[in-house]
Amino acid sequence: MGAGYEMSFVFAVLIVALVMFVWGRLRYDIVALGALLVLTLIRIIPADRVFMGFAHPDPFLMTVAIGASCAFLTPIGHQSNTLVMEPGGYRFGDYWRMGVPLSVVVIIISLPLILWFWPLR
Repeated sequence: MGAGYEMSFVFAVLIVALVMFVWGRLRYDIVALGALLVLTLIRIIPADRVFMGFAHPDPFLMTVAIGASCAFLTPIGHQSNTLVMEPGGYRFGDYWRMGVPLSVVVIIISLPLILWFWPLR
């Protein structure tokens, strides 16, 4: 198992994390499961071998954690969203109206800050 296999695995994990981060805006549960899957995969293959010569795993794990905690697009994405829906008189589409701009703001702010606090090297 050469370096090509290890780099392929790293890129597969990065692609999965990115897809989960973007797609996870729709469902909190799927992203939380994805974060668990990424942590499990890193434990199966030692992190020092997987990320050898590429990058530190912390920024990727923080990206998954932030993506898993951002459920702004639906009332079923988080229990707090569901609790305020009826008393606030919100409809399902109201969450999209505020959730899309808020998700974009979170992405724009969190990615540079993650790279600043947890550099890749």
